[in-house]
Amino acid sequence: MKNLKRINFLGFDSSYPESDIVFFGIPFDGTSSYRAGSRFAPSFVREASESIEAYSISLNKEIGEEKICDVGDILLTYGNAERSIRKIGSVVRKFLRDNKKIFAVGGEHLITLPIVKELYKKYKDVRIIYLDAHADLRDNYLGEKYSHATVLRRICEFFPCENVFVWGVRSGEKEEITFGKENLNFYLIEEYESFIKKVKNIPKDTSVYISLDLDVLDPSIIPGVSNPEPGGVEFNELLKILYEFRSNNVVGMDVVELTPHYDNSGVSNIVCAKLIREMVLIL
Repeated sequence: MKNLKRINFLGFDSSYPESDIVFFGIPFDGTSSYRAGSRFAPSFVREASESIEAYSISLNKEIGEEKICDVGDILLTYGNAERSIRKIGSVVRKFLRDNKKIFAVGGEHLITLPIVKELYKKYKDVRIIYLDAHADLRDNYLGEKYSHATVLRRICEFFPCENVFVWGVRSGEKEEITFGKENLNFYLIEEYESFIKKVKNIPKDTSVYISLDLDVLDPSIIPGVSNPEPGGVEFNELLKILYEFRSNNVVGMDVVELTPHYDNSGVSNIVCAKLIREMVLIL
């Protein structure tokens, strides 16, 4: 109906053909094991974006300067992770075929798996920046091979591990940490300096994809996440890390694991929306 209001994130209003960046939601939380509800994040974040400015003081850039199309959410069948993975992959494949940069809002972290699969087909040199409080390197979790807790392990089965850079980890099984240290560029949260030194060596013309699990932040800043983990990074510290990639060839990003209903104040939604604004402006 013409009288109904459709909310685009920060008013993104470019048409698909003219856009450089495609913004879309992936409302999937089918394997969430603790606090489900991240499937509602895309709509809540769009609503929260109406309460923040389109201008970034830190970057001195305005969202309106970018050609961004908010295409809405991918329609998924709930209860079948593998089917959802295939559907996400097919949608992302089209965006990449049309030479779009992509920005996805989950949803749980499993959504990153099909995105990376499609990215790797197009950009063989792509580096994955994976910011997360958890290792996500279990071989299976609760009997499932495809889970938010196994996503990085599944990625490592087809993607060169030496091109994955992980930071922020402060929780995981001993076997996960060992696997990460032996196979990936894997840094615990206290190894910030080593992580930054490593990513600074990524060639500037090399494609980069950034995956941000919001639980890398301390729960005092963003309590509304699926698996909150004490001892996290501060908001401005996280921005400082993200800004390190301003001069890289960033081809896509995702933000995952916001669970809006676990923060009745709405602050978590605002924090997420502001992070997305800053991230989009370095695409």
